[in-house]
Parts: sequence; structure tokens; C-alpha cells
Amino acid sequence: MKRKDVLVIFAGLFVGVGLGVLVFFGTANGKRWFGAQEIAAGKSLSASPAIGSPAPDFELKNLAGDRIRLSEMRGTVVLINFWATWCGPCRLEMPAIQEQYERHYPELAVLAVDFDEPADVVQKFVDELGLTFEVLLDPRAKVQDLYRVLGYPTTYLVDTEGIVQVYQIGLMTEEQLDRYLAQVGVGK
Repeated sequence: MKRKDVLVIFAGLFVGVGLGVLVFFGTANGKRWFGAQEIAAGKSLSASPAIGSPAPDFELKNLAGDRIRLSEMRGTVVLINFWATWCGPCRLEMPAIQEQYERHYPELAVLAVDFDEPADVVQKFVDELGLTFEVLLDPRAKVQDLYRVLGYPTTYLVDTEGIVQVYQIGLMTEEQLDRYLAQVGVGK
């Protein structure tokens, strides 16, 4: 094979891979896997909800099919936990969240927003861990996109006025959870 033929083959492969990458990132799968966001004309891409800012409102269905809306929980401290059944750290922190929920209900509400998984898979996880707080299904991860979730677990603690007071990416220890809840006046 001539050197020119090899160069033409490599150039073709390079162009093909480049086009493949462009097509992949232009699809919903590419956006989901790599966090790309479409920005509507005249809008800007914002960061995750900031501490001290209002928590973006959302409405999702729980495992029983009931609609749960964040804004209807004003007057209660709400822990919003973004998680998935396949997430090891999520599994590790769930018992501590359950314990705090049992200890501080009705002063504390928990909304555990699952990452776009089938209800039967989520229900099995909930039953296995004995979770009694609200577990919400997030089809197509729209609320996760709204909150700009970068990793699992991600937790927001929203005060009684609907203002974000805590934002954490990654596993929360029991000590951190205790400190965060005390910070918003739960359990004092």
C-alpha cells in the first residue's frame, strides 16, 4: 500500500470519527451522558441553585403515583436528595437520611429524586432499605437538569421559606447531616 493511500484512509477515519462525535453530542444521549444543555434564545445557562437563592420549584410523581410539588412544602425544611439505585454512596447515606426523617418528621420532609429509573427497580431499592420518606421518579431527569446535578448523590437543604441553605455533591456523613439540619434549625 502506498503512503498516499494510507494517508487517505487515516484522513477518512479522522473525518468519520469527528462527524460521529458531532452527531453523538447533538443527540439526547450525548446531552444526558455529558451534561450538555440546550440554551433557548435569549436565555443563559445558569449554575446549580446557589445557597441563599430560592429553590427551583418542581412537581414529580411518587411511587404511588401521587404528584408532589416542592412549593407546597413551604413552612417545612425539605431535604432534596438526588440519587440512583446503582450509586454506592447513595445506598450508604440513605439509612442516615431515613433516621433523621423519622426523628424530625413533620419538621423535616425528604424528597428523594431518583435518576430516571423504572418504578419497579426503585421500589425494590426502597423496600430493601425500608425507606418511608417521599421517593420521586424523575422521567428523563428533567428536575436533575433543572438542579444541574453533576454527580450522585447530590443534596440540597431548603429552609421553611424555600431558600437553599445547603448544597453538597457526594456522600454525606451522619455528622455532616446533623450539622446541616442544626444549621437550618431542625432538632434544636
